[in-house]
Amino acid sequence: MDPQAPKKRGRKPKPKEEKKEEPKMKDTSKRTTTTTTSSAQQHTVDDKYTKWKSLVPVLYDWLANHNLVWPSLSCRWGPQLEQATYKNRQRLYLSEQTDGSVPNTLVIANCEVVKPRVAAAEHISQFNEEARSPFVKKYKTIIHPGEVNRIRELPQNTKIVATHTDGPDVLIWDVEAQPNRHAVLGATNSRPDLILTGHQDNAEFALAMCPTEPYVLSGGKDKSVVLWSIQDHITTSTTDPATAKTAGSGGSIIKQSSKSGEGNDKAADGPSVGPRGIYYGHEDTVEDVTFCPSSAQEFCSVGDDSCLILWDARVGTSPVVKVEKAHNADLHCVDWNPNDDNLILTGSADNSVRMFDRRNLTSNGVGSPIYKFEGHRAAVLCVQWSPDKSSVFGSSAEDGLLNIWDYEKVGKKVEQGARTPSSPAGLFFQHAGHRDKVVDFHWNASDPWTVVSVSDDCDSTGGGGTLQIWRMSDLIYRPEDEVLAELEKFKAHVISCGSKP
Repeated sequence: MDPQAPKKRGRKPKPKEEKKEEPKMKDTSKRTTTTTTSSAQQHTVDDKYTKWKSLVPVLYDWLANHNLVWPSLSCRWGPQLEQATYKNRQRLYLSEQTDGSVPNTLVIANCEVVKPRVAAAEHISQFNEEARSPFVKKYKTIIHPGEVNRIRELPQNTKIVATHTDGPDVLIWDVEAQPNRHAVLGATNSRPDLILTGHQDNAEFALAMCPTEPYVLSGGKDKSVVLWSIQDHITTSTTDPATAKTAGSGGSIIKQSSKSGEGNDKAADGPSVGPRGIYYGHEDTVEDVTFCPSSAQEFCSVGDDSCLILWDARVGTSPVVKVEKAHNADLHCVDWNPNDDNLILTGSADNSVRMFDRRNLTSNGVGSPIYKFEGHRAAVLCVQWSPDKSSVFGSSAEDGLLNIWDYEKVGKKVEQGARTPSSPAGLFFQHAGHRDKVVDFHWNASDPWTVVSVSDDCDSTGGGGTLQIWRMSDLIYRPEDEVLAELEKFKAHVISCGSKP
């Protein structure tokens, strides 16, 4: 396969052919779903952004804007490190996708997350788009063998992360044990702590970690879904059993090299483990995968064949249910509701998000979603359920928007004068702080209603990216009667204070 063949998804610039003296310019000619923004379109984007920025003090409880030198295609929260009076400190995982003038890296950062109702309105509105936020500080750099397309943390031990690159293998990293590296031209790659082999072609985006076991799931261009257990490496290792702690017990992954992370130019020099199962059923590239929250043996996948497939490792390697035409175009993303095993979200190049009930997935042989959410104007790249309310989820897209939805609001009339009469059903918040495609976002499980999101700003600014950490005002998502009761208390307090002599 030609490694320079254009990707179907408009999310990865291929800047390596650019001149080295212009490191921030990206080659966007290989994008197929995103065209160059015209000056008129850019003017509209800038107008909307200006309007959004003026509303920041009203819409947000907290917002931090962090300018990135290089685009980041993935962002994930790591473990919480410290709790203090006004803010918490937490790990943040990012990627840096460079043009080749310096190596691609996996970045471990420390993030100061301001607690609710602490930030002053004037403070959160006074950010500089070109500056780096003081709330985000780089802690460690890992020199990654190739571009980092996706990062996923192991729920049982969030210092263990998996990454996808432009290759067939999944790379596993113990980010705390890995040495800090200086990313300069010619530096050797960091050595992964474990390599998961099994794909026959590049696997670039589809990656998931199991909530209940140290299992990893991947999909790729070979049209397969591959399942591994990190535990398999530990149990087959011949190293000292005293060091053989599982990732799930808080221990590290066993290293078979005397000096982890240093002096290797080939990722293949690290220890590797083969798959537990390889699952075939897709007819095109598998773009995303996710586990059933309550079962390590059940998972689902979506792909460029417009199919959603459910699998069960206990019954073989063929699909349990194959949903044809789940969307009208390529499917880019999928997520399984952590509070309701029956609900699955999908996002597509047809600009929509759909919700499926696995008890009734199809009608007349094609996908039959229970809800369609149509508020984006370009391909949806990422969907994720909120950990804070079971009916809430987010979706990000190439239109630069990150929409927050609540399916319980679908069909309900907004009595108190709808905010926007034409707003799509279920949409109750729109984060418009990015001015280019929002390629990834992640809800924070440690700080309720807090989100990190990244945009690839190649098309709008010619390079770099934007990282934003934000939390909408609780007046937006709290029940209406609760908010009104609080306002009544406030009004009574104001009246009583004002009536004093």
